Amino acid sequence: MHANQHATHWLGATLVAAALALTGCATGTATLTSQVQSYSSMQGIALPATYRMEILPSQAQQESFSQIEYAAQAALERVGLHRDVRPDLARLVVQVGASATQARAQHPTFDPYYYGPRFGWGVGYGGGWHSHWGMNWMMADVPPLVQVRAVKLVLRDAQSQRIVYETSAQYDEVRLDEARIWQVLFDAALTGFPFPPAGPRQVTAPRYAAPAALPSVGDSTAPAPAPAAPAAHSTPDITIPDEAVEVTPVPLPVQLQPQPVR
Repeated sequence: MHANQHATHWLGATLVAAALALTGCATGTATLTSQVQSYSSMQGIALPATYRMEILPSQAQQESFSQIEYAAQAALERVGLHRDVRPDLARLVVQVGASATQARAQHPTFDPYYYGPRFGWGVGYGGGWHSHWGMNWMMADVPPLVQVRAVKLVLRDAQSQRIVYETSAQYDEVRLDEARIWQVLFDAALTGFPFPPAGPRQVTAPRYAAPAALPSVGDSTAPAPAPAAPAAHSTPDITIPDEAVEVTPVPLPVQLQPQPVR
């Protein structure tokens, strides 16, 4: 009787734990952290400024690129850069890059030598003086396949063609919200604009923020709020309240090991 009660309690606790685990997988974390690195030589470029966007032929032939274009345009608008209806008069030229790939996750416990079948010998003793030899084998699992999304922005002075700003952001996860990820990555890539922190950094943003409205191409003379001046002394954590984005300078870890999917 006691044994049956103990088994019942154990089974109930196991089912509750499994339900909680499934709930956690379904909801995910509340934030999304991407890897960002930026380079700036924006001295002499007054903000707000206008730009024209250069679309490559390969991008123009992709129907899905319009979503990426709008996400980049919205992020640029939020930092004081406005797409000019008169491209020839724009102060800057913007090139947009984006990629969507797959890779195997890289983790300290995932050793390429560990994958595949494993064999081992052992000795076991039964009752009395009898002994036997046996062999067993196991198939180790491979790291999970993750979706990798990355964006890049290159800004040039329209007159001199000098590159004045370059920034990129990358994020990987098993499952992605395709309707949200491009907006998050372009916003992350432009954190700290026009004078971002030096070196690789992590940018954390809300995962479920409402999607931003698509900007319209307005007149180049339309007034726009100037971005806040950079702080005199940078701190390890930079927070932008209106976007709820937290920036943490850290060494950029290698998290991915692209390899053919098996």
